[in-house]
Amino acid sequence: MGSTTDKLSGAANKAAGNVRQAAGKATGSKEMQAKGKMQEMKGEAQQAKGKAKDAVKKVVDKA
Repeated sequence: MGSTTDKLSGAANKAAGNVRQAAGKATGSKEMQAKGKMQEMKGEAQQAKGKAKDAVKKVVDKA
């Protein structure tokens, strides 16, 4: 995957995770809240991966 794809997927996972957490809170489902938090964290990791790819590309381009 490219850096842009990673960042977009990450943003989508973060948003979906936040929605899932809110739904879990509204329904009192600790399991749904936990799954939402995991999805949010996955999104954050994907975004970080995309940013790291951008940083590496910049270094390579300068060399």
